[in-house]
Amino acid sequence: MLTLLTKDNVKYVGRTLLQGDVLLLSLSGSGVAFEYEGRGLTLTLQGGRASEIPDNQANYARIAVYVDEERVCDLQLSKQKTSLRVAESAVSKKSLIRVIKLSECAMSLAGILPLEISEGESVRPAPEKAHKLEFIGDSITCGYGVDDEDPLHPFKTATEDVTRAYAYKTARALNADYSMFSISGYGIISGYTADPAVRMAQQRIPDFYESMGFSYDSMPGFDAPASLPWDFTKYVPDAIVLNLGTNDDSFCQEDVARQQEYADAYVAFLKVVRRRNPGAMIFCVLGLMGDRLYPWVCRAAENYRRETGDDRITTVRLPEQDPSIGYVSDYHPLESAHEKAAAVLVPAIREVMGW
Repeated sequence: MLTLLTKDNVKYVGRTLLQGDVLLLSLSGSGVAFEYEGRGLTLTLQGGRASEIPDNQANYARIAVYVDEERVCDLQLSKQKTSLRVAESAVSKKSLIRVIKLSECAMSLAGILPLEISEGESVRPAPEKAHKLEFIGDSITCGYGVDDEDPLHPFKTATEDVTRAYAYKTARALNADYSMFSISGYGIISGYTADPAVRMAQQRIPDFYESMGFSYDSMPGFDAPASLPWDFTKYVPDAIVLNLGTNDDSFCQEDVARQQEYADAYVAFLKVVRRRNPGAMIFCVLGLMGDRLYPWVCRAAENYRRETGDDRITTVRLPEQDPSIGYVSDYHPLESAHEKAAAVLVPAIREVMGW
Protein backbone atom coordinates (compact mmCIF):
# COMPACT_ATOMS: atom_id res chain seq x y z
CA MET A 1 0.00 0.00 0.00
CA LEU A 2 1.49 3.34 -1.10
CA THR A 3 1.31 6.21 1.37
CA LEU A 4 1.86 9.73 0.07
CA LEU A 5 4.05 12.01 2.14
CA THR A 6 1.33 14.52 2.97
CA LYS A 7 1.20 16.58 6.15
CA ASP A 8 -1.52 14.21 7.38
CA ASN A 9 0.95 11.32 7.30
CA VAL A 10 4.36 12.82 8.12
CA LYS A 11 5.87 15.88 9.75
CA TYR A 12 7.84 17.96 7.30
CA VAL A 13 11.29 18.95 8.54
CA GLY A 14 12.63 22.19 7.08
CA ARG A 15 11.63 23.48 3.66
CA THR A 16 10.10 20.68 1.61
CA LEU A 17 7.76 20.66 -1.38
CA LEU A 18 5.33 17.89 -2.36
CA GLN A 19 4.66 17.81 -6.08
CA GLY A 20 2.80 14.83 -7.48
CA ASP A 21 4.09 11.86 -5.51
CA VAL A 22 7.61 13.20 -4.82
CA LEU A 23 8.61 15.24 -1.77
CA LEU A 24 11.52 17.51 -2.72
CA LEU A 25 14.37 17.96 -0.24
CA SER A 26 16.80 20.72 -1.14
CA LEU A 27 18.29 22.46 1.90
CA SER A 28 20.49 20.99 4.62
CA GLY A 29 18.55 19.20 7.33
CA SER A 30 15.32 18.96 5.34
CA GLY A 31 13.34 15.76 5.53
CA VAL A 32 10.43 14.04 7.28
CA ALA A 33 9.66 12.55 10.67
CA PHE A 34 6.84 10.09 11.36
CA GLU A 35 5.62 7.39 13.67
CA TYR A 36 5.24 3.99 12.02
CA GLU A 37 3.47 0.93 13.33
CA GLY A 38 4.12 -2.30 11.50
CA ARG A 39 6.69 -4.95 10.62
CA GLY A 40 8.78 -2.97 8.16
CA LEU A 41 8.27 -0.44 5.38
CA THR A 42 9.97 0.35 2.09
CA LEU A 43 11.44 3.82 1.73
CA THR A 44 12.34 4.95 -1.80
CA LEU A 45 14.68 7.89 -2.32
CA GLN A 46 15.15 9.74 -5.59
CA GLY A 47 18.34 11.48 -6.62
CA GLY A 48 18.65 14.63 -8.69
CA ARG A 49 20.41 14.84 -12.04
CA ALA A 50 23.72 14.71 -10.18
CA SER A 51 22.95 11.07 -9.34
CA GLU A 52 23.05 10.19 -13.05
CA ILE A 53 26.74 11.16 -13.36
CA PRO A 54 29.20 8.31 -12.67
CA ASP A 55 31.87 8.82 -10.00
CA ASN A 56 30.27 12.06 -8.83
CA GLN A 57 30.78 11.49 -5.11
CA ALA A 58 31.54 15.17 -4.58
CA ASN A 59 27.97 16.05 -5.52
CA TYR A 60 25.66 13.12 -4.73
CA ALA A 61 23.00 13.94 -2.13
CA ARG A 62 23.78 12.42 1.26
CA ILE A 63 20.83 11.09 3.28
CA ALA A 64 20.51 9.63 6.78
CA VAL A 65 17.66 7.45 8.06
CA TYR A 66 17.01 7.19 11.79
CA VAL A 67 14.86 4.60 13.59
CA ASP A 68 14.12 5.48 17.21
CA GLU A 69 16.99 8.02 17.08
CA GLU A 70 19.55 5.48 15.88
CA ARG A 71 21.10 6.24 12.48
CA VAL A 72 20.48 3.00 10.61
CA CYS A 73 21.38 4.20 7.13
CA ASP A 74 23.78 6.81 5.76
CA LEU A 75 24.14 6.85 2.02
CA GLN A 76 24.79 8.95 -1.05
CA LEU A 77 22.25 8.81 -3.86
CA SER A 78 24.39 7.52 -6.72
CA LYS A 79 21.42 6.43 -8.83
CA GLN A 80 18.00 7.81 -9.68
CA LYS A 81 16.08 5.60 -7.25
CA THR A 82 17.17 3.73 -4.15
CA SER A 83 14.82 1.58 -2.06
CA LEU A 84 15.48 0.63 1.56
CA ARG A 85 13.74 -1.63 4.04
CA VAL A 86 13.30 0.21 7.32
CA ALA A 87 12.16 -0.81 10.83
CA GLU A 88 11.85 -4.52 10.00
CA SER A 89 10.58 -6.67 12.84
CA ALA A 90 9.16 -10.15 13.36
CA VAL A 91 6.19 -8.59 15.11
CA SER A 92 4.35 -5.32 14.62
CA LYS A 93 5.81 -2.49 16.65
CA LYS A 94 5.87 1.30 16.84
CA SER A 95 8.93 3.20 15.62
CA LEU A 96 9.88 6.84 15.21
CA ILE A 97 11.46 7.30 11.78
CA ARG A 98 13.32 10.34 10.52
CA VAL A 99 14.78 10.90 7.05
CA ILE A 100 17.24 13.81 6.94
CA LYS A 101 19.21 15.31 4.06
CA LEU A 102 22.74 15.71 5.40
CA SER A 103 24.14 17.61 2.40
CA GLU A 104 23.30 21.09 1.20
CA CYS A 105 21.19 22.36 -1.67
CA ALA A 106 23.86 23.92 -3.88
CA MET A 107 25.36 20.65 -5.08
CA SER A 108 22.65 18.08 -4.40
CA LEU A 109 18.90 17.56 -4.45
CA ALA A 110 16.88 14.59 -3.25
CA GLY A 111 13.31 13.39 -3.19
CA ILE A 112 11.24 10.89 -1.23
CA LEU A 113 8.62 8.79 -3.00
CA PRO A 114 5.48 7.37 -1.32
CA LEU A 115 6.13 4.94 1.53
CA GLU A 116 5.26 1.29 0.95
CA ILE A 117 3.50 -0.25 3.94
CA SER A 118 1.36 -3.36 4.38
CA GLU A 119 -2.38 -3.46 4.91
CA GLY A 120 -3.26 -2.69 8.51
CA GLU A 121 -0.02 -0.79 9.18
CA SER A 122 0.03 2.95 9.79
CA VAL A 123 2.09 6.12 9.64
CA ARG A 124 1.33 9.43 11.30
CA PRO A 125 3.26 12.67 11.81
CA ALA A 126 5.86 12.76 14.56
CA PRO A 127 4.85 15.04 17.44
CA GLU A 128 5.70 18.72 17.25
CA LYS A 129 8.53 19.79 19.53
CA ALA A 130 8.18 22.47 22.18
CA HIS A 131 9.77 25.24 20.10
CA LYS A 132 10.54 26.21 16.50
CA LEU A 133 13.85 27.62 15.23
CA GLU A 134 15.10 28.79 11.87
CA PHE A 135 18.79 29.08 11.00
CA ILE A 136 20.08 31.23 8.15
CA GLY A 137 23.73 30.67 7.32
CA ASP A 138 26.53 29.42 5.14
CA SER A 139 28.89 26.43 5.11
CA ILE A 140 29.25 26.52 8.90
CA THR A 141 25.52 25.90 9.34
CA CYS A 142 25.68 23.18 6.65
CA GLY A 143 28.35 21.19 8.50
CA TYR A 144 30.81 21.56 5.62
CA GLY A 145 33.54 18.92 5.67
CA VAL A 146 32.90 17.91 9.27
CA ASP A 147 33.57 14.25 8.42
CA ASP A 148 37.01 14.95 6.91
CA GLU A 149 39.67 16.12 9.36
CA ASP A 150 42.17 17.16 6.69
CA PRO A 151 42.08 20.92 6.06
CA LEU A 152 43.75 20.47 2.67
CA HIS A 153 40.86 18.43 1.28
CA PRO A 154 38.18 20.20 -0.81
CA PHE A 155 34.41 20.16 -0.51
CA LYS A 156 32.49 16.92 -0.99
CA THR A 157 28.88 16.19 -0.10
CA ALA A 158 30.18 12.85 1.21
CA THR A 159 31.87 14.63 4.13
CA GLU A 160 29.12 17.17 4.87
CA ASP A 161 26.81 16.38 7.79
CA VAL A 162 24.43 19.03 9.09
CA THR A 163 23.71 16.98 12.22
CA ARG A 164 27.27 17.51 13.48
CA ALA A 165 27.08 21.30 13.15
CA TYR A 166 26.18 23.93 15.75
CA ALA A 167 22.69 24.72 14.37
CA TYR A 168 21.35 21.18 14.51
CA LYS A 169 22.98 20.68 17.92
CA THR A 170 21.38 23.87 19.20
CA ALA A 171 17.93 22.79 18.04
CA ARG A 172 18.29 19.37 19.65
CA ALA A 173 19.48 20.86 22.94
CA LEU A 174 16.48 23.20 23.02
CA ASN A 175 13.95 20.50 22.08
CA ALA A 176 13.09 22.56 19.02
CA ASP A 177 11.97 21.78 15.51
CA TYR A 178 14.19 23.51 12.99
CA SER A 179 14.35 24.82 9.45
CA MET A 180 17.64 25.75 7.83
CA PHE A 181 18.43 28.03 4.94
CA SER A 182 22.16 27.68 4.40
CA ILE A 183 24.44 27.60 1.37
CA SER A 184 28.21 27.19 1.46
CA GLY A 185 30.25 30.17 0.31
CA TYR A 186 27.32 32.60 0.43
CA GLY A 187 27.11 35.93 2.21
CA ILE A 188 25.10 39.14 2.33
CA ILE A 189 27.02 41.34 -0.12
CA SER A 190 29.49 38.77 -1.47
CA GLY A 191 30.19 35.09 -1.41
CA TYR A 192 33.62 33.76 -0.57
CA THR A 193 36.35 35.16 -2.79
CA ALA A 194 40.03 34.21 -2.91
CA ASP A 195 40.72 37.62 -4.46
CA PRO A 196 39.26 40.62 -2.58
CA ALA A 197 39.26 42.56 -5.84
CA VAL A 198 36.56 40.20 -7.12
CA ARG A 199 33.10 40.42 -5.56
CA MET A 200 31.07 37.19 -5.73
CA ALA A 201 27.79 39.04 -6.20
CA GLN A 202 25.94 35.95 -7.44
CA GLN A 203 26.40 34.25 -4.05
CA ARG A 204 24.17 36.27 -1.73
CA ILE A 205 21.67 34.66 0.62
CA PRO A 206 19.18 37.57 0.43
CA ASP A 207 18.68 36.83 -3.28
CA PHE A 208 17.39 33.32 -2.53
CA TYR A 209 15.99 33.39 1.01
CA GLU A 210 12.36 33.56 -0.10
CA SER A 211 12.73 30.42 -2.25
CA MET A 212 13.55 26.73 -1.84
CA GLY A 213 17.23 27.61 -2.21
CA PHE A 214 19.83 27.59 -4.97
CA SER A 215 21.18 24.46 -6.62
CA TYR A 216 23.36 23.51 -9.55
CA ASP A 217 21.53 20.18 -9.42
CA SER A 218 18.00 19.65 -10.73
CA MET A 219 15.19 17.29 -9.87
CA PRO A 220 13.08 15.71 -12.64
CA GLY A 221 9.55 17.14 -12.56
CA PHE A 222 10.52 20.23 -10.52
CA ASP A 223 11.52 23.73 -11.49
CA ALA A 224 14.84 25.03 -10.17
CA PRO A 225 14.67 25.52 -6.39
CA ALA A 226 15.50 29.22 -6.78
CA SER A 227 12.31 29.69 -8.81
CA LEU A 228 10.12 27.85 -6.28
CA PRO A 229 8.79 30.38 -3.73
CA TRP A 230 8.66 29.30 -0.11
CA ASP A 231 5.35 29.63 1.72
CA PHE A 232 6.32 31.14 5.07
CA THR A 233 2.99 30.17 6.61
CA LYS A 234 4.04 26.50 6.49
CA TYR A 235 6.60 26.95 9.25
CA VAL A 236 6.49 29.82 11.73
CA PRO A 237 9.63 29.99 13.89
CA ASP A 238 9.71 31.34 17.43
CA ALA A 239 13.30 32.45 16.93
CA ILE A 240 15.70 32.90 14.02
CA VAL A 241 19.49 32.58 14.16
CA LEU A 242 21.20 34.60 11.43
CA ASN A 243 24.84 33.63 10.94
CA LEU A 244 26.19 35.44 7.86
CA GLY A 245 29.41 37.38 7.42
CA THR A 246 32.22 34.83 7.24
CA ASN A 247 32.23 34.87 3.43
CA ASP A 248 31.56 38.62 3.24
CA ASP A 249 34.73 39.11 5.29
CA SER A 250 36.84 37.59 2.51
CA PHE A 251 35.66 40.48 0.32
CA CYS A 252 35.47 43.26 2.92
CA GLN A 253 38.84 42.63 4.60
CA GLU A 254 39.78 45.86 6.44
CA ASP A 255 38.01 48.12 3.94
CA VAL A 256 35.71 50.31 6.07
CA ALA A 257 33.55 51.32 3.09
CA ARG A 258 32.89 47.67 2.30
CA GLN A 259 32.23 46.87 5.94
CA GLN A 260 29.70 49.69 6.04
CA GLU A 261 28.09 48.33 2.86
CA TYR A 262 27.85 44.95 4.58
CA ALA A 263 26.15 46.52 7.61
CA ASP A 264 23.70 48.46 5.43
CA ALA A 265 22.82 45.35 3.41
CA TYR A 266 22.47 43.42 6.67
CA VAL A 267 19.83 45.92 7.83
CA ALA A 268 17.98 45.56 4.52
CA PHE A 269 18.01 41.78 4.86
CA LEU A 270 16.77 41.97 8.44
CA LYS A 271 13.75 43.85 7.14
CA VAL A 272 13.02 41.00 4.71
CA VAL A 273 13.45 38.40 7.45
CA ARG A 274 11.11 40.37 9.71
CA ARG A 275 8.49 40.86 7.00
CA ARG A 276 8.43 37.12 6.40
CA ASN A 277 8.61 36.20 10.12
CA PRO A 278 6.73 38.94 11.99
CA GLY A 279 6.68 37.22 15.38
CA ALA A 280 10.18 35.75 15.64
CA MET A 281 13.01 36.85 17.89
CA ILE A 282 16.15 37.34 15.75
CA PHE A 283 19.60 36.34 17.01
CA CYS A 284 22.43 37.81 14.90
CA VAL A 285 25.55 35.70 15.45
CA LEU A 286 29.07 35.47 14.06
CA GLY A 287 32.54 34.34 15.02
CA LEU A 288 33.10 30.61 14.55
CA MET A 289 35.47 31.17 11.60
CA GLY A 290 36.49 34.70 12.54
CA ASP A 291 34.78 37.71 14.07
CA ARG A 292 36.23 40.72 12.25
CA LEU A 293 32.77 41.70 11.04
CA TYR A 294 31.06 41.09 14.38
CA PRO A 295 31.17 44.78 15.41
CA TRP A 296 29.42 45.57 12.12
CA VAL A 297 26.78 42.94 12.90
CA CYS A 298 26.17 44.75 16.19
CA ARG A 299 26.05 48.08 14.37
CA ALA A 300 23.57 46.67 11.84
CA ALA A 301 21.34 45.32 14.60
CA GLU A 302 21.36 48.69 16.38
CA ASN A 303 20.67 50.61 13.14
CA TYR A 304 17.80 48.24 12.41
CA ARG A 305 16.31 48.86 15.86
CA ARG A 306 16.63 52.60 15.42
CA GLU A 307 15.11 52.61 11.93
CA THR A 308 12.21 50.27 12.63
CA GLY A 309 11.51 50.51 16.36
CA ASP A 310 11.69 46.70 16.42
CA ASP A 311 13.59 45.55 19.49
CA ARG A 312 13.02 41.80 18.99
CA ILE A 313 16.63 41.40 17.90
CA THR A 314 19.89 40.68 19.71
CA THR A 315 23.49 39.71 18.96
CA VAL A 316 25.68 36.81 20.11
CA ARG A 317 29.40 36.39 19.48
CA LEU A 318 30.28 32.75 18.85
CA PRO A 319 33.65 31.39 20.00
CA GLU A 320 36.24 31.19 17.23
CA GLN A 321 37.64 27.78 16.34
CA ASP A 322 41.04 27.00 17.83
CA PRO A 323 43.77 26.47 15.20
CA SER A 324 45.88 24.52 17.70
CA ILE A 325 43.15 21.87 17.91
CA GLY A 326 42.73 21.54 14.16
CA TYR A 327 40.31 21.89 11.28
CA VAL A 328 38.27 19.83 8.88
CA SER A 329 38.32 20.25 5.09
CA ASP A 330 39.02 23.74 3.74
CA TYR A 331 39.83 24.88 7.28
CA HIS A 332 36.26 24.56 8.51
CA PRO A 333 35.33 23.82 12.14
CA LEU A 334 35.71 20.48 13.83
CA GLU A 335 32.62 19.04 15.48
CA SER A 336 34.13 20.03 18.83
CA ALA A 337 34.19 23.68 17.68
CA HIS A 338 30.54 23.40 16.66
CA GLU A 339 29.79 22.01 20.12
CA LYS A 340 31.47 24.99 21.77
CA ALA A 341 29.44 27.36 19.60
CA ALA A 342 26.21 25.58 20.53
CA ALA A 343 27.24 25.73 24.20
CA VAL A 344 27.26 29.53 23.90
CA LEU A 345 24.17 29.88 21.72
CA VAL A 346 21.86 27.54 23.65
CA PRO A 347 21.92 29.46 26.97
CA ALA A 348 21.69 32.78 25.09
CA ILE A 349 18.49 31.64 23.41
CA ARG A 350 17.13 30.16 26.63
CA GLU A 351 17.70 33.41 28.50
CA VAL A 352 16.10 35.67 25.89
CA MET A 353 13.23 33.33 25.04
CA GLY A 354 12.54 32.12 28.58
CA TRP A 355 12.74 28.48 27.51
